[in-house]
Amino acid sequence: MDHFSYQTGILHAEDVALSDVAEAVGTPCYVYSSATLRRHARVFAEALSILPSVHIAFAVKANPNLAVLRLLASEGYGADVVSAGEMDRALKAGIAPEHVVFSGVGKTADELTRALKAGIGQFNLESEEEGVELAEIAAALGLTASAALRVNPDVDAGTHAKISTGMAENKFGVAYDRAAGIYGRLSALPGLKMRGLAVHIGSQLSRLEPLEDAFTKMGELMRAIRAQGDTITHMDLGGGVGVPYKPGDSFPSPQQYAAMIAGVTADWGVTLMFEPGRIIAGNSGVLITRVVRVKEGITAPFVVVDAAMNDLARPALYGAWHDFLAVKPDGGTFTANIVGPICESSDTFAMGRQIDTVKAGDLAVFRTAGAYGATMANTYNSRALVPEVMVEGDKWAVVAKRIDPATILAAEDVPEWLK
Repeated sequence: MDHFSYQTGILHAEDVALSDVAEAVGTPCYVYSSATLRRHARVFAEALSILPSVHIAFAVKANPNLAVLRLLASEGYGADVVSAGEMDRALKAGIAPEHVVFSGVGKTADELTRALKAGIGQFNLESEEEGVELAEIAAALGLTASAALRVNPDVDAGTHAKISTGMAENKFGVAYDRAAGIYGRLSALPGLKMRGLAVHIGSQLSRLEPLEDAFTKMGELMRAIRAQGDTITHMDLGGGVGVPYKPGDSFPSPQQYAAMIAGVTADWGVTLMFEPGRIIAGNSGVLITRVVRVKEGITAPFVVVDAAMNDLARPALYGAWHDFLAVKPDGGTFTANIVGPICESSDTFAMGRQIDTVKAGDLAVFRTAGAYGATMANTYNSRALVPEVMVEGDKWAVVAKRIDPATILAAEDVPEWLK
């Protein structure tokens, strides 16, 4: 469920007409619903409440907007970060350092140092080499780093290849059959407190079976590590449960997800950690766009909109589907191709899709854009960086300003020898 609906023929976010936002802020523009974010955060947390000890850290990469993070902090969420920049955002949003988990395969020495000094709660180590480096830095600072070892269980998530992270040749984690030895060696290092294992096999999973297989293997590994005399008190089970992007999509509910985990982990005796992202933020946001023109095509007209692949990259990257709806539909539909203005053939949102009838100047939205939308935006073709708006009931505010090309240009300079 989300809080985007038609009222008096106009698409609203909660009680705010999206046409009003578009007129005030311009297009393209992301709009987030506070009520949807809260609802999804609470439903997920309530589902996991059947488990004895839980820590939930929102995957900041899904939507790092400061207002979004502040709202989720107020719901008791921690943060899963993959860079020092994301860590800084989480801390500024009011998330306690001890509730921050630092993941990511390429943490630099500077990032490890900054995170140690900030007092973050857990480092998810992606290699033995990273663990050795972290231990050395921590010991030199007179600190002890709490850490978990990310393990690659070699389980096929059954999702898009570019968001699958648990197969043997993926770059993430350590090999399953080497993990116990690595964990034992890292546990012996001064400056490092190994407390658990971490796993994340991919995003947008439509079935629970791959997750259950991965978690079962992780339980077996946990028991083997304990048998060799090492301690495990935390198990980070990652995220990955998908959300529907188009009619007919079917995904496990948070309740089904929690019930599966309860069965697999019943005898683990650990704090279970989770890193939801898309399932919290995905359906909380839309991208408003304006039709530039409708261009004649060979088999179907091209609806050229002012949003582009630099504003919403998922269709170009993954062939992803985002529903396209008119803000003020007239009841008619037609088959069209939806494209952006970027000088790339990949700047295409949909081909041959049945959509609301639109014409030049009309407003429309791409749905389910609250996760992996604005966070992946860029300024390709010297376009502006897209703004973001948050709605609360009948109130709204710009929570990230549009950064125009002139501002970006002002940050560049020409060397003396070219002047």
